[in-house]
Amino acid sequence: MPITALLLSRRSLLIATIAGAFGVYRRPAAAFAATRAEDLDWSLSNEQWAKCLSPEAYRVLREEGTERPFTSSLNKEKRVGIYHCAGCDLPLFSSAAKFDSGTGWPSFWEPLAGAIQTKVDFKLIIPRSEYHCRRCGGHQGHVFNDGPRPTGKRYCNNGVALTFRPAR
Repeated sequence: MPITALLLSRRSLLIATIAGAFGVYRRPAAAFAATRAEDLDWSLSNEQWAKCLSPEAYRVLREEGTERPFTSSLNKEKRVGIYHCAGCDLPLFSSAAKFDSGTGWPSFWEPLAGAIQTKVDFKLIIPRSEYHCRRCGGHQGHVFNDGPRPTGKRYCNNGVALTFRPAR
């Protein structure tokens, strides 16, 4: 790659990162779902998603929004069970991996095998690892390296992006 192209791409990345941090840069609507639905049955149009989700769930799952901290009833959920994607009902986390991170969002130290996909997010200038439901591509939250053992990970999830099913 020529050095001028490399410099231009770095410059463009820097401008987009700074603009994104200040809320100036808005991605086109087609780019909102960061990962494509793996299952074609869950490749719904924006209109179809809007009909089957609450406005807040739509904003989080389809537009990669974040709910306000300490607003989810799932923060205090202590029963044994499974947390599912609120968009497509795919099981994502076991209650055995849930912990109180004190951040205001339901947090887990490990997802269920094959449940999520990740991508890098530059919305706050520094790169973060964002994760989505593997099946429908719905945005769930971000993963950080400050969680408990055994993984050391903290999957910080939007409560509105989850539904809880207690064990029988």
